[in-house]
Amino acid sequence: MHITRRTGLTMLAGLAATAGGAGRAHMHRPAAPGGLQAIAASKGIRLGACFAWGMPGADRGSFANPAYAALLTRDCGILVPENELKWQALRPTPTRFDFARFDAMIAWAQANALPVRGHNLLWHQPKWMPRWAENHDFGATPRRAAEQLLVDHITTVCERYGTRIQSYDVVNEAVNPADATLYQTALSRALGGSTATLDLAFHIARAAAPHAQLVYNDYMSWEPGNAQHRAGVLRLLEGFKARGVPVDALGVQSHIITQGVDTRVHIAALEGEWRRFLDAVTSMGYALVITELDVRDAALPADIARRDAAVAAYTRGYLDQMLSYPQLDDVLLWGMSDRYSWIEGFEPRTDKARRRPCPYDRAFKAKPMYAAIAAALTAATPRIRG
Repeated sequence: MHITRRTGLTMLAGLAATAGGAGRAHMHRPAAPGGLQAIAASKGIRLGACFAWGMPGADRGSFANPAYAALLTRDCGILVPENELKWQALRPTPTRFDFARFDAMIAWAQANALPVRGHNLLWHQPKWMPRWAENHDFGATPRRAAEQLLVDHITTVCERYGTRIQSYDVVNEAVNPADATLYQTALSRALGGSTATLDLAFHIARAAAPHAQLVYNDYMSWEPGNAQHRAGVLRLLEGFKARGVPVDALGVQSHIITQGVDTRVHIAALEGEWRRFLDAVTSMGYALVITELDVRDAALPADIARRDAAVAAYTRGYLDQMLSYPQLDDVLLWGMSDRYSWIEGFEPRTDKARRRPCPYDRAFKAKPMYAAIAAALTAATPRIRG
């Protein structure tokens, strides 16, 4: 069902007041009995998170860190590698793969009965391709050489992991938000253009992993300034559909950014355009996946109580809208604990206060954001998983 604006804002007001009160008392909310996945599973949804490789006991967001692993096994029903399956990590040279780290990760996940998503088979931006790929000599027949390089990469990964991976982000972030065009890479120039490259990636993935959900993943979002990015993604999805490219779902990264303390007003201003975007995507027959949810606590005071309350309310409002779409079955967080979030290093706050983008704090205690996620899952309409 779709949650009305009036109902959604009423729920947000209650959540913000509750979260703020808990923060003022400097209390942590207890984790839900059975964890977030237990709530998600009761609605036919999977709740998951990214995880990393690490040496045993290292202070990382890794399966080998007992403190972090405990969060994963408690709250998650699906996992995704944060970096270890990307070209830069997996493909040190044109002729060599290094699967050691991801092999260890997927083995641990399997031992704990946790399915794993594949992220990603092609991050189509020059700065995120390996340096060797951007400087690669494609020889006298560049199109043939580039095609073989892409075929080898996607086929090697998909065949190695077989049915252990049921969903892949085949292409990641191919749309330039500055002008809604497709990024060009050395690979796409050799192949004759970005459209041909992206189409080929999905066709290869379908042949190599016919069982898997194939996802186009991007960070277009609902905040102001994203309209052009969303338009570019819609054009790309329309083109895939028209050309018969085997794309099953849109990955909505969901690195959302708070707009200020008055969360109800900001959500009311954002939800209309965002719903029109999601309606356009789903009307084409695409499923939705939340692939990388976290919250940048921008335009919020440093005070932890007020900040956590606003982040929780913003998270709840966003998830209520996303989960109103029955095409969304999987929700993955981009990190369980603030301690390991990428946002701290990528975009620190100007006031030097540490970012608080995840459901658990740096000491692995559940925050109001955790309660917001639990509440949104509880309120979601049940799914019937195939």
